[in-house]
Amino acid sequence: MAKKLDIRRFPGFLPVTYLCLFLLYAPLIIVMIYSFNDSNSITNWGGLSLRWYVDVFWGVESEKFKTAAMNSLLIAVAAAITSTSIATMAATAMLRAGKFRGKSIGFALINLPLMVPEIVTAVALLIFFSMIGFTTGYLTILLAHIVFCIPFAYLPIAARMQSIEEVYEQAALDLYASRLDAFRLILLPLMTPGIISGFLLAFIISLDDFIITNFVKGAGIETLPTAIFGAVKQGIKPNIMAISTLLLLVSVVFVTLSYLVGRMGQNKK
Repeated sequence: MAKKLDIRRFPGFLPVTYLCLFLLYAPLIIVMIYSFNDSNSITNWGGLSLRWYVDVFWGVESEKFKTAAMNSLLIAVAAAITSTSIATMAATAMLRAGKFRGKSIGFALINLPLMVPEIVTAVALLIFFSMIGFTTGYLTILLAHIVFCIPFAYLPIAARMQSIEEVYEQAALDLYASRLDAFRLILLPLMTPGIISGFLLAFIISLDDFIITNFVKGAGIETLPTAIFGAVKQGIKPNIMAISTLLLLVSVVFVTLSYLVGRMGQNKK
């Protein structure tokens, strides 16, 4: 009987793992710690304080950040709902429609945005909107986010659907249910954990996006990531660390929820 491969026993595996974790998370931890700094300096420690979190909500620049956060929230909700709906239909077609011409090409096109550098996608969308005469603004941001979020919503939905055996739908069809009823009453409820997971993932991808948004947003329109970038260009202030920490916590919460919902669906399979 062949022994199971345990990469943890490879020489140097643990040091490399710890180094990668340190490089990934040490900067985030430093930002979180210094967001509680009482000093006006971002490098000198002046004691624990919540003054910069108070400044985020009631300070001089609070209205700008509140407007940007509301823009981000509304766009993220709309983009997540639309991209999740499209991803659900795409997963149903790819995994439940049997073999059809162009299926492999369709699968490649759905996953292509995950492999293309985001800056290339941003430039391509900007050129496309300019060619068709779209004025950059809220609509172009929403359309760009929908396109970019579809693959992220598709992955957990497709993974959930692949784990559902087709015998349930076949049993419904044998009991004289229509294909629409079999989908609506059998497949869709079983897919719900994957759909919710895909929605949460698409939401946080849209909420955190900067590169694509910065290219297609137009003048005078800001989302929270672009507002943070604009503030950083004038010099890093401690309140930026507080905003970054809040945005990081929101991202962690939604990614964790997406993971837990996906796991819940797998456990109840």
